[in-house]
Amino acid sequence: MKERFEDHCWRDVVPEDILTLYSHYAREVFVGPRPALLAIDLYELAYQGGPHPVSEVSKTYPSSCGENAWNAIAPTQRLFGAARAAGIPVFYSTSDTRPESSPASVVATKRRGIPVDPVVYAIRPEFAPQPGDVVITKMRASAFFGTPLTAHLTQLGIQSLIVCGESTSGCVRASVVEGYSHGYHVTVVEECCFDRSPLSHKVNLFDMHHKYADVMGIDDVEAHLAKPAGSKEAT
Repeated sequence: MKERFEDHCWRDVVPEDILTLYSHYAREVFVGPRPALLAIDLYELAYQGGPHPVSEVSKTYPSSCGENAWNAIAPTQRLFGAARAAGIPVFYSTSDTRPESSPASVVATKRRGIPVDPVVYAIRPEFAPQPGDVVITKMRASAFFGTPLTAHLTQLGIQSLIVCGESTSGCVRASVVEGYSHGYHVTVVEECCFDRSPLSHKVNLFDMHHKYADVMGIDDVEAHLAKPAGSKEAT
């Protein structure tokens, strides 16, 4: 079980002695019952400058995740397709840019020079919300903090979350930790999350996997969602 539990992208940055220290976290992982898809901040800001190295696009677009964001588009489209085919609820988060919300003084992170233009916080067309989807606007990193997300999930009887989006080390992690703290079983889809820094991406997935969430590959999540409703098999 240990080898499969650690069979993820962090194997090339986390040494064996550290894996041994965390070996008591090894367990069977799965998508929990009554799941919803939670897509964190799949907005235009993260894709600015195109599918190029972050070191290049950041000179013009300092908030872009460059090729890391673009490489995650195809697997994330697969995840959305599987979620919609399974009929599970879909939630998005994006930044609150309303002037009356004072976003210039209350921000998600301490990063400087973040634009407040609503255009860059529109969800990418590849993942465009559909009728019945819910878009949560937020002013902090977590999709839960100061938002009605928990109320929506409670009304729908949601028990588990499948999480994708960006950034792995920032808003994804904050939402995962708070989701876990609220009692949801959280699954993070490895290929469907991204960050400006590959190192931050890998180390934060490692941390979440061992403490707060089950990190799973898109193939396994897709296979689970293709099962008849109500079935639950550990993967």
